[in-house]
Amino acid sequence: MFQHASLAQPNDLQQPPEGLANWRWAVKTAIRDPAELCRVLQLPEPYRVAAERAAAAFSLFAPRGYVARMRPADPEDPLLRQVLPLDEELKPVPGFTADPLGEMQAMAAPGLLQKYAGRALMVVTGACAVHCRYCFRRHFPYEAASAGSGRWEAALGALAAAPEVEEIILSGGDPLSLGDELLAGLAAQLASIPHVRRLRVHTRLPIVIPERVCEPLLAWLRGTRLVPLVVVHANHARELSDDVAAALGRLVDAGIPVLNQAVLLRGVNDELSSLENLCRRLTELRVMPYYLHVLDRVAGAAHFEVPEAKAIELVHQLRGRLAGYAVPRLVREVPGEAGKVVLA
Repeated sequence: MFQHASLAQPNDLQQPPEGLANWRWAVKTAIRDPAELCRVLQLPEPYRVAAERAAAAFSLFAPRGYVARMRPADPEDPLLRQVLPLDEELKPVPGFTADPLGEMQAMAAPGLLQKYAGRALMVVTGACAVHCRYCFRRHFPYEAASAGSGRWEAALGALAAAPEVEEIILSGGDPLSLGDELLAGLAAQLASIPHVRRLRVHTRLPIVIPERVCEPLLAWLRGTRLVPLVVVHANHARELSDDVAAALGRLVDAGIPVLNQAVLLRGVNDELSSLENLCRRLTELRVMPYYLHVLDRVAGAAHFEVPEAKAIELVHQLRGRLAGYAVPRLVREVPGEAGKVVLA
């Protein structure tokens, strides 16, 4: 229903070489050149010039399968707007900063953030399968402040010494950009810490590269005593194409709860019909609409901000159209608060 006709791709990019997983091939062949993206989507020349300027500060990265869901010759396409670099990103705006959530102050060990009681978040990689232009970690110092595969020991040691932590959130970048063997080893190490009970994975890969939901992934998610949860990130119903629906179904059928976090973005999903379609589609796919975030005020993303009053009104209108379980909580993350601040 939401599948868009695929755009033509060079023949040598359609099938991975023997021995290379489909999802890794999708990462390897993703579009990184703004000129190529504009050419594939038939965008006017001024968009190419602006995209090249903005991508010099924060690079473009868009898997071809995700690009294939976009409407050609439409600069306002809601999926394209999420990945297309624009000149607006280069304009400083008061109140928009490099670390809007104060994460550097919450660092308990390299790559380990402790902001909320009972939970800790591991930034396990800076790699991601798509560069969302509104990303609140677009300025994060991954080289110095992530718990990469060679630096997990400090984070694991800090967790072992924190008996109040029951849930670990794997984040990034995107944790599923790492290989399954590596992630299985990390999951086993986390499961060896007696007080850790749950393992939550925050990821956009099932949305942008649905091939990532494969049997080895399901095996390590279910392979320890930890209760697994997966939180995906879709902002628009057209992101939930048939292959994405199948991928999410594989997770749910494996007994893994799947929730969605969306961000309210101007020009992407800031209309009632757009949000309603997203929530209905998620519910049909057995994915719980969990949070709708107002924009984190990161430098370079001010053009996506939706006024808070409008955001609250949109959620109130959603409650008049959808069952309660299908309406996400509207939240804002505020540094130093004990949890996310619920706005509606």
